[in-house]
Amino acid sequence: MSSLHLSSALVRADGIGVAFGDRRVFADLSLTVTPGQRIGLLGENGAGKSTLLAALAGDLEPDTGRIERPDRTALLRQEVRADPRAPVAAVLEAELGDLRALEAALDATAAALAGDDPDAADRYAELLAAAEAAELWTLEARRDEILDGLGVAGIPLDRPVGEVSGGQRSRFALAALLLARPEALLLDEPTNHLDDEAVGFLASRLRAWRGPVLFASHDRAFLDEVATGLVDIDPSASDGLTRFGGGYSDYLAAKAAERARWEARFAEEARAEERLERSMATAASGTTTTRVRPDNEKFGWNLKAENRERQAARRIRDAAGRLDDLRASRVGEPPPPLSFAGIPAGTHPLDGSGPLLAVEGARVDGRLAIDDLEVASDARLLVTGPNGAGKSTLLGVLAGRITPDAGRVTRRKGLRLAVLDQDVRWERPERTPRELYERAIGERRAVELPLAGLGLLAERDLDRPVGGLSIGQQRRTALALIVARPPHVFLLDEPTNHLSLALATELEEALGTYPGAVVVASHDRWLRRRWGGPELALDVA
Repeated sequence: MSSLHLSSALVRADGIGVAFGDRRVFADLSLTVTPGQRIGLLGENGAGKSTLLAALAGDLEPDTGRIERPDRTALLRQEVRADPRAPVAAVLEAELGDLRALEAALDATAAALAGDDPDAADRYAELLAAAEAAELWTLEARRDEILDGLGVAGIPLDRPVGEVSGGQRSRFALAALLLARPEALLLDEPTNHLDDEAVGFLASRLRAWRGPVLFASHDRAFLDEVATGLVDIDPSASDGLTRFGGGYSDYLAAKAAERARWEARFAEEARAEERLERSMATAASGTTTTRVRPDNEKFGWNLKAENRERQAARRIRDAAGRLDDLRASRVGEPPPPLSFAGIPAGTHPLDGSGPLLAVEGARVDGRLAIDDLEVASDARLLVTGPNGAGKSTLLGVLAGRITPDAGRVTRRKGLRLAVLDQDVRWERPERTPRELYERAIGERRAVELPLAGLGLLAERDLDRPVGGLSIGQQRRTALALIVARPPHVFLLDEPTNHLSLALATELEEALGTYPGAVVVASHDRWLRRRWGGPELALDVA
């Protein structure tokens, strides 16, 4: 079927497919978002969330299928397209073309009222009603309210786009969509670069939105607060998607129930397989049972023996057939949840008492000021604060990557640390995850704890150059190296970034039983709300 776009009150994809060269992103995907629905879009990194949003917005022509959407459908991209020399006001005006055209038409028709045009009054009345419905007269006041709600009201509108940060550009682009009020909203990671107050403001606006809303987000708290339903891009589903009702909490409950059913079925089928194997063994042993034949039994004894053997053979064939059927339809074993192995031999808990790490009066000019911090062997510490507060800098100081300009950092002798960085960099990007894994933990341990068994990477990615993997896959590789050989102190910088929601949740649960100290730097509201340990709140210097 060739691709086709139709105007509609809803957003609909009907059997669409997209491929880039020989890489198929998705195929035969179908989705409908009706007015009033706010659907959260889930999926592994690389599953095609951004591609789907671009296709629905008309930025990308699908190879197959049909798309319906309102004429005024707007897309918030992760990267803002704007001339760096233009003022930030241009980012706002880029989405206000319809309203500015309405304003110009109204002015022109008002001028025509003084002429001889008999239809001018009717046209003016229609345009006036449209202007009132669009709240054209309050456009500037609404603009100021939205900019304030998104935290960029203090930036002059004549400042060049190139002189504001990427996060601020994204906020202006989001403000433009909220101000323009399109009929349908498509949002790609809308809470990136937003602080808690701005996220709350956006959530309240979206909950009041009348048109269809489809948004891709890794923000689990935002999904819980805004979504009326979730869809997960799933190539195994008949229409390319798996659907869940409600927000992220409902999704977790549904996934937990699904996991429980999977485990129960696997266990029952394992028991059934064992019963059939035992039945076959019992029947087979019956055919070899011998007893002394009485002298007066000749023909009758042989006949009975043959009957017993035929019955046993029939039971064996019957059980074998059922066993073959069972094995052909058996579900696979559920993958084990993410967990950390014990701290390996040779790096066992260190001798001595007191903290593993201690920071006294540490200063990194313009970036960090820490007077006193101790990390015990079983510490669980969450480091929070806005962007620029020094969260990553603190982890760098603890890890020994950054030498403070003042103060002192002491570490227990023999201490081993590992960092899960936001941006993973590899000295040898041509090496594969399997090679990196074996080099990091040794061939013997790699056999005992195979990389594929961790469930972090697909089999097809184990032997690809790590530099060619997606950001999410590279983070999974880095995590695998730590999972297999946990250090005494595990430092995590924004651990939920670039990970699927399911893996992020698994990681958080696994950290609760980590066999050493854990220090997490994060702005993730879902993680912060559920954190049960101490918290260190940093502020911008």
